[in-house]
Amino acid sequence: MLRIRTKNTPQIIKPDLKESEFRPLLCIPSFGPGQNISGKVERKLFTDIIFTPTSMNQLLKKISNNNYSAATPSNTRNFAEAIFSIKWPISLIILLTGLCLPVQGQEDYKFNDLKENYRNADTYPVQAIDYQSIKFKKKPRNIILLIGDGMGVSQVFAGYTANGGFLNLANMKYCGFSTTQSTNNFTTDSGAGGTALSTGVRTYNGAIGVDTAKNPLPTILELAEQHHKATGLISTSAITHATPASFISHQPSRSSYEAIAADFLKTEIDLFIGGGKTFFTKRKDGRDLLEELKNKGYQVFDNLEDARQVDSGLLAILTADEHTPPYPERGNLLPDATEKALSLLNKNPRGFFLMVEGSQIDWAAHQNNTAFVVKEMLDFDRAIGKALAFAARERNTLVIVTADHETGGMSIQNGNFGRGEISAKYCSGGHTPLFVPIFAFGPGADHFSGIMKNTDIFKKMHDLFGF
Repeated sequence: MLRIRTKNTPQIIKPDLKESEFRPLLCIPSFGPGQNISGKVERKLFTDIIFTPTSMNQLLKKISNNNYSAATPSNTRNFAEAIFSIKWPISLIILLTGLCLPVQGQEDYKFNDLKENYRNADTYPVQAIDYQSIKFKKKPRNIILLIGDGMGVSQVFAGYTANGGFLNLANMKYCGFSTTQSTNNFTTDSGAGGTALSTGVRTYNGAIGVDTAKNPLPTILELAEQHHKATGLISTSAITHATPASFISHQPSRSSYEAIAADFLKTEIDLFIGGGKTFFTKRKDGRDLLEELKNKGYQVFDNLEDARQVDSGLLAILTADEHTPPYPERGNLLPDATEKALSLLNKNPRGFFLMVEGSQIDWAAHQNNTAFVVKEMLDFDRAIGKALAFAARERNTLVIVTADHETGGMSIQNGNFGRGEISAKYCSGGHTPLFVPIFAFGPGADHFSGIMKNTDIFKKMHDLFGF
């Protein structure tokens, strides 16, 4: 498969072409910023061509000269010939020979690896929570926000079915839905979606903690810091990726990974756990942010195991150079990291705010890979189980589970609870504009029933904290 990606390129042309009309070389469903021009010749084999603004301008000039405003089998072949007639930089020739590099180092999971059917053998028990025995406080001292990136209702139900009809999530009796649209697109990305959750303000796709005028917005994490609460971030992606970044950074573009990493030094966050070490150490400006973190008093580790003995103080664990591996390769990192964070943050008598992201549910849905979706969903649910057990014990903690958007347009076709089997179809390899679910447990949980905007989740957390 030939997949052509654009970089810093405006949306100019949208050819309408059916794959069956032009199989030999190239099929072009869409053309625009952040979109792929996908050639569906061979599903599992792909090469990426990265257009720089200069090379793209050359291509667009050829397109303009040949009037490719509406594609047909014949002129699409000419379109492909226009592509290959451009004199590519050496780096692009390398890509064409099979050394495939991503447009952005943190976005290389967005490819198709279609697997519609899965039978789960990795089930786990779910402990039912006895609500009658719990008397919650009137207001939460602590809030745990768990974000399943790309998690829609189908992703939840896929996990529920694969685990035999049981999820820790099912202990959360208050449920609702949120709308996720950004200011410039009916379908949000994780930057705008995360910023809406973290700040209560909708913004443009790609924004990190800034409004549409690119002004910084105070996040719930920063407000918690200002009120002397402990704070933490956990992610199975790089910690500089869009969702965690939107709680701690203020950048006009989600791809400004080094700038996002530097923003961690501008906060008083108590702990963070995730990948992205490269953006702290191998930087264009020569700074070693890990040394700077140590100078600020952080205990810095490469893995959770080495930090087991840490029971107080500031903590930074960078689990990978870029992204943490998928489950089960990473083991129980997400639930274990959640448990570790709760034990440390709970030492603050004023309470804490913790955001935990199950990042790779999104990746799995981008790939239309049901096995991957189920594994990531169940790993995320195990982390939810840790949060719920803590909240049930402490009785002063609000747990919220939601998503920044749905990915894949996943729909369940068939399944079997007894065998843990699930069969799914997908209508997209990208994000969709669908409602995403909200689940809540603990003091204030009743505020999260019904249909609301994603920005309302921030506002409800803000008010329940009493800020």
